[in-house]
Amino acid sequence: MATYHASVKVGPRGKAASHAAYLAREGKYADLRSGEVLELAESGNMPKWAANSPAYFWHAADAHERANGNAYREFELALPRELTPDQRADLVRSFVAQELGERHAYTFAIHNPIAALDGGEQPHAHVMFSDRKRDGIERDPEQYFRRYNAKVPERGGCQKEQGSTAATQSERYAERKEQLIALRARWAESTNAHLAQHGHGARVDHRSLAERGIERTPEPHFGGRGVRELVYRGDVSRLLEQRRAEGELERAQTEVRTSMLDLSGDLSAARRDRDQRSAVLSSQVEAAKAGFRARLEAQKAEQARQAELQRQATLAKDAFRQEREAALQREERERQAKVARESPTPRKDNDRGRGR
Repeated sequence: MATYHASVKVGPRGKAASHAAYLAREGKYADLRSGEVLELAESGNMPKWAANSPAYFWHAADAHERANGNAYREFELALPRELTPDQRADLVRSFVAQELGERHAYTFAIHNPIAALDGGEQPHAHVMFSDRKRDGIERDPEQYFRRYNAKVPERGGCQKEQGSTAATQSERYAERKEQLIALRARWAESTNAHLAQHGHGARVDHRSLAERGIERTPEPHFGGRGVRELVYRGDVSRLLEQRRAEGELERAQTEVRTSMLDLSGDLSAARRDRDQRSAVLSSQVEAAKAGFRARLEAQKAEQARQAELQRQATLAKDAFRQEREAALQREERERQAKVARESPTPRKDNDRGRGR
């Protein structure tokens, strides 16, 4: 089942070059993680002085962008497993062309590590780009990142993307939120268009579960540490089973909302049938959740018991070590006392002349 993720980040001056190297897996990032594949790394819209070396562009951004400015922005995008590497590359290229056009210098990469939980592919794209807009004027690296001169553009740097024009902070926040939602919607549309183009029935949705009318609690992001704890407790298979059950419930609820009922038949019977199927799937999901929670609580109790046993063992070990050290000290004192008793007492010099 295709998964959805789309987020936007900003990078400060001084971080652009290292991040570009991370995306392209160059320099200290050249050694890929176990099982990871770098499917593609590509740059575009670079000025002439960086056309053959995108890394030079990002080093120049770090060197010449204003101190409190952003050196780059970044899209992080989940890619469907259903698509092949070439199809994923086409999807990213088309989205970059749609969002950036020929206006912004960019570098993007497609990484495909192994998912920690189910062992499948986890393809995703990083698209980093400069806020500076190309205008056809040739500038050297230093001038490229100078402040824009509206009256005489040839004397200033490339203009940055216009920021918010809202008057208050709350209005600016609302405007940025609206822009992000629109971007996320466009990424979902692009992903679904490419899935449909290549004959896949899977679809993604940028909306929240509540907005889609799906009645389940969102799964938390586990992270590396959380995944290791799941593996340690043996809960991975149970979590994957819960995911499958929730996926079935989600598809059933979507079908209930979107499918057209045959009005010529028994509308009430059709609704009852669908309600029953939804109820069965809901009970299966709840049972899976309850089993997962019960096992989790049992594992926590067992961990607490093991921790207490370990604590007691440590205390006993410390007590034994202290007793052993005390015994050795007593033995040493007794040995020294015995040596002192058995050693002859030296005679004084004035005793030598007695009896002569």
